[in-house]
Amino acid sequence: MAKGPLDGIRLIELDAIGPVPLCGMILSGLGADIIRICRHGGQAAWSDVGEAVLLRGRRNVTLDLKSAADREKLLVLIEAADGLMEGGRPGVMERLGLGPDECLQRNPRLVYGRMTGWGQQGPMRLMAGHDINYIAMTGALHAIGQAGQVPTVPLNLVGDYAGGTMFLALGMLSALLSARTTGRGQVVDVAMVDGVANLLSMFHAYLSTGMWQDRPASNLLDGARPFYRCYACKDGGHVAVGAIEPQFFAQLLVGLDIPADRYTQTDEAQWPAMIADFTAIFLSRTRDEWERQFAGTDACVSPVLSMGEAMVHPLNAERGVFIDHAGVRQSMPAPRFSETPGAVRESTALSLDEALASWSLA
Repeated sequence: MAKGPLDGIRLIELDAIGPVPLCGMILSGLGADIIRICRHGGQAAWSDVGEAVLLRGRRNVTLDLKSAADREKLLVLIEAADGLMEGGRPGVMERLGLGPDECLQRNPRLVYGRMTGWGQQGPMRLMAGHDINYIAMTGALHAIGQAGQVPTVPLNLVGDYAGGTMFLALGMLSALLSARTTGRGQVVDVAMVDGVANLLSMFHAYLSTGMWQDRPASNLLDGARPFYRCYACKDGGHVAVGAIEPQFFAQLLVGLDIPADRYTQTDEAQWPAMIADFTAIFLSRTRDEWERQFAGTDACVSPVLSMGEAMVHPLNAERGVFIDHAGVRQSMPAPRFSETPGAVRESTALSLDEALASWSLA
């Protein structure tokens, strides 16, 4: 069994929903030894399929954190951990006597990861929210959608997972490296609004120079350009076109059987006619016919696949992007490593005594 690049890293994951479980799944797939503390009376979410996907690869221990005895047992476990991840509202862990001060007193080299939407401080810190709220308050949601329409609600990839999970993983690993050098742990305060704001950095740069219009469907990467948008096909399917560079645009015209001199790519006055032309041509064939038409070219034309289709597409099958685990088709760990590859592991249930013994604390 591959051990992964994080082999030897011991983490405690407190039961949560949203970004924390995905972060645990990712770090587990890369070899981290994670003991997940489940809530007394049942876990918070994903008790069925999530056990096979989002909660894979952890060893689960059920504790009642309202019990002083169980809290003390957790603190004993924390003494041997490299890091802890929690996703409660600000103040919850402190009220339980499990806040950073108490945990770092027991283990000064502990990395204490905190995941929230609004941050640990500020006027909204105690307010509930979800992905859609966090991306709304950072400007990301406003930029997604069609002109004159309400914003398009994306999957919770932007706030929860890109702005949350990935920054939590980055923060944990950065602080773990620091702790190994200095012997001192620290608190990693991850707020989804911080993460999403960082993800928008390129657009902030464009906005500051006048290269970006602060309204939806008006810019290079928001569907306003005829060479960077989706088109409907004859069978009701769609293709995604991303022919930004001139050489790619030239190949797009070749694939669409349009004379090279008909359009000047950068001439905005031609874009309405270009969109109408592309729309009519793409409607003349099915999605799969267009995939074959552009196969092997640099025209940057791809079929828009459903999740089910993506799982069996030859491109993803050849790379092994998806595997079957616990009866569920799902992703392989990423990224990939040449010497210490990650792996999908089973999740198991342990008693606290077994968990302590596994970390040589019994």
